[in-house]
Amino acid sequence: MPVITATRVGRVPKQADGSVGSALPPRLDSLTSLRFFAAFAVFAHHFTGVGGKTGFGRAPSIFPYSEMGAHGVTFFFVLSGFLLTWVYKPYEHPIAFYIRRVARIWPATLVAAVLAYYVFYVRADEAVEWKSFIASLFLVQNWLPEATPTLPGNPVTWTLSVEILFYALFPLLARFVVRMRTPLLVGLTVAGLLAMWAVAWWSFDNLDSETARWVMRHPAVYLPQFLLGMTVALLIRRGLRVPLRPIVPLALLGVYVYAYFELRERLSSAYDAQLEYTLRPTLAVLAALIIIAFVQRELAGHKGVLNKKPLILLGVWSYSFYLLHHSVSRLATYEWGRIPDRDSALFTMLGMGLVILVMSWALYRFVEEPANRWLVRRIPARWKRSAPAATDAP
Repeated sequence: MPVITATRVGRVPKQADGSVGSALPPRLDSLTSLRFFAAFAVFAHHFTGVGGKTGFGRAPSIFPYSEMGAHGVTFFFVLSGFLLTWVYKPYEHPIAFYIRRVARIWPATLVAAVLAYYVFYVRADEAVEWKSFIASLFLVQNWLPEATPTLPGNPVTWTLSVEILFYALFPLLARFVVRMRTPLLVGLTVAGLLAMWAVAWWSFDNLDSETARWVMRHPAVYLPQFLLGMTVALLIRRGLRVPLRPIVPLALLGVYVYAYFELRERLSSAYDAQLEYTLRPTLAVLAALIIIAFVQRELAGHKGVLNKKPLILLGVWSYSFYLLHHSVSRLATYEWGRIPDRDSALFTMLGMGLVILVMSWALYRFVEEPANRWLVRRIPARWKRSAPAATDAP
């Protein structure tokens, strides 16, 4: 495990525009590219399913490891905390922040919901429970324990229901977090991740399985992952540097995924349960290490494959890809049935991914990007105010 060293731990400067440490680049191309790989991991999970006759097809060479792709969303949660803090503008009006967030996620969500409605209700011959479906359009479905089905509307938007809580709290949360001293900030983050493990343990030990699963989908449970991302952003801004090359956390992730599935069958039920309870916080820490490694590399001026334009574009389209992928995969299953479980399914998965990518480009080009620009331009200038230079507590 790398030793954490601080080459410069100091204050978090506020520049004239009110942003924290705005001397650092606001754009980090490697993180944009990584978003696509996280989204594709989620797609691989839905394509291969979770065993039995689920999914469109299953390649034995990547299954059951592909099941871990479901937790690609953990990377999104940590990354959200990091990026929002990285570009944080303390003197921007909270309403302006909220408008930017709505402009970023909602238009594409609504359009993707049309396809999801056809696939998961019309084509599936499933009755619509309108309260749950409408809740999914406003991204508050995770707050409803009685939501029907468990993931209503476009199923993948359950993660956006989590993100909405992050966005709602961020303007207030950031004002406190950026002023926290580093030991307190790190301590709270560690405590939050431990609480995440404790909630999972308590829920599955004391609640029925359906209620426990709802608890573990509740947006509040994922706040520690968001806080972890915020903490990482602030520590890097404060000069903390870790001697960590990207290959190290990526290798750790690979070893963890392999061990998770290979060791489970050899563990007692008690240890197997603990492996499951610690899954989310462990993956959050690995996601944070990956972010740290690539950000430090980029800040040092090193460019790699993730800084190439094709991968950056894939990252730009990744949100639309995420919104569409499950609907397309499930529709293919309804139309053609499952394909045989053999490694040639990998080529089918890549082909389907390419189709979804073209659809994602269209959704981004004609909905997500223009709607975002249109809404952001309508933010009143008085809500974009800045303040004179000041300093934060270390």
